[in-house]
Amino acid sequence: MAKITVKQIASTIDHPNTQLLTLKSLGLGRVGKTNEIEDSPSIQGMIKKVAHLVEII
Repeated sequence: MAKITVKQIASTIDHPNTQLLTLKSLGLGRVGKTNEIEDSPSIQGMIKKVAHLVEII
């Protein structure tokens, strides 16, 4: 499968705890951190959930 690089661009302050946990499962947790992960339908769903906090590089 293809790999995608995800970068966190915004803070989780004042966002629901579920979004914080989603970022943790994507391997993120602080602004500016990047992670390269395998692309799959479940990963795409997590990215959609926190699309306002991350960007695909």
